[in-house]
Amino acid sequence: MTTTRPESVEGPPGTAPPEPVEGLPGVWAELIGQERSVAVLRRAVAGERNAMAHAWLVTGPPGSGRSNVGRAFAAALQCTRGGCGECSACRTSLSGAHPDVTLVRTEQLSIGVDEVRDLVRRAAMSPTMGRRQVLVVEDADRVTERGADALLKSIEEPAAKTVWILCAPTVDDVVPTIRSRCRLLTLQTPTVDAVARLLQVRDGITPELAEFAARVAQGHVGRARVLARNEAARDRRAAVLAIPGRLTDLGSCLRAAAELVEATAEEAAAATGELDQKEKAELSEALGFGTKGARPRHAQAAMKELEDQQKARAKRFQRDAIDRALTELTGFYRDLLSLQTGSGAPLVNAELAPQLGVLARKSTATSTLHRIDALLACREALENNVAPLLAVEAALIGLARG
Repeated sequence: MTTTRPESVEGPPGTAPPEPVEGLPGVWAELIGQERSVAVLRRAVAGERNAMAHAWLVTGPPGSGRSNVGRAFAAALQCTRGGCGECSACRTSLSGAHPDVTLVRTEQLSIGVDEVRDLVRRAAMSPTMGRRQVLVVEDADRVTERGADALLKSIEEPAAKTVWILCAPTVDDVVPTIRSRCRLLTLQTPTVDAVARLLQVRDGITPELAEFAARVAQGHVGRARVLARNEAARDRRAAVLAIPGRLTDLGSCLRAAAELVEATAEEAAAATGELDQKEKAELSEALGFGTKGARPRHAQAAMKELEDQQKARAKRFQRDAIDRALTELTGFYRDLLSLQTGSGAPLVNAELAPQLGVLARKSTATSTLHRIDALLACREALENNVAPLLAVEAALIGLARG
């Protein structure tokens, strides 16, 4: 098992092409709010002068659709009609089944040098069926320093028909030597109205629920879809937003932190448990466990490596779940700050306006800023591998003190 692998991704399943939401055609249909970026990519696909590059860096805030843009661009590069969304090249490219399109994402905390070397070897191959050899790295910000060194040479001296598409939140998340050799494409956060329309047209969500999910997701398309379709996700969000009202003393802070960390651990376990069992079964079969007389060499080491990878994946899933909780709390306190300063900014949590109004009168803008800083400090602590419970405890104590 490697930390990067081709993914079967959510795309336009079945036999019908994606239904346009913002008027964009074919594979570009669901890239809401990204008309300028799509225009740049379509010029590159069409072969306009100086429009194409052998390496691209797609950046944008969470939920802006970096990975979707990368996959759509890859499909369009293989399509003889510039990304019609209907042909075999488009559909197999979007699903990860095209032999000349590699869709890569990591379920671990990083992408190591061995995985990058595998990609570099693939990048050096000539296309077998398509027009180009395209590699979409959805988590380029997770490439390790040694991995970046291995990637650099391939980007500096690319094969004639190879295109790299690297995706990362910001340009600063990619080492300077690589980003300087890529053409930068910066995405925008979709508007709430655009996300709500997408949920209604693509997923059949009611207008009221679509508006709610789009608003509280703050333009994050994937998060909005989860909230719109999953009542349990909405319940978890409500539980997180109830935390500020529970923080009355040190004991309550510690209890709330323990509950939050435990809940995110359970969420991670639920997300990874079935996959863990499947991977163990497949590895056991490959190693010959259960076969009469089989004595697989290095079996114990292989199983240990798999277990370590699964633990790292669960750790990432839990950290992502905690990060979502921190994002919800940050939105709560930004709403509070908006009321305290009279900025007039629309409330993310409009349904909590009465509660926010009471809190706004009981506290000051300065204390609210201190609370936002505590949440940001927690995020930084998690990025530096501080134990989740310690980081969350410090954050909630900071919220209580103000």
